[in-house]
Amino acid sequence: MSVEVLDSATIVDFVEDEEAFTVSITDRFARLDADRDGLLSFAELLRELQSLRVVETHFGVDVETDPRELARVHELLFVQFDHDSSGKVDLEEFKSETKRMMLAVASGMGFLPVQMVLEEGSLLKIAVERESTKLAA
Repeated sequence: MSVEVLDSATIVDFVEDEEAFTVSITDRFARLDADRDGLLSFAELLRELQSLRVVETHFGVDVETDPRELARVHELLFVQFDHDSSGKVDLEEFKSETKRMMLAVASGMGFLPVQMVLEEGSLLKIAVERESTKLAA
């Protein structure tokens, strides 16, 4: 993990760079697809959903969450990814929903840069690294 400065433009630029975004999403999807069937089951996507820490963290401090509530949140997030309600998430569904979520994060940030703790390999960290590379060139 590292503390990075991030703004909405960095996220939007990354998502709108079709090649960079597709490469990152395809790589992430392949790492999650444990059985290599080209689809993500709930169990496979659960690791990614858990890494979002949508309930457990409040201003960087872990709070105790009812496991049933957390399981329900993860189920609802899975449904968001499973656009065709097949019980599995294909690459296009994963890409589409991830893009939608990242643009929502960018929209919620506003225009001012913020400092965030980002996990290595996270899509937000990749966006920051991509922006740094562009600035250095």
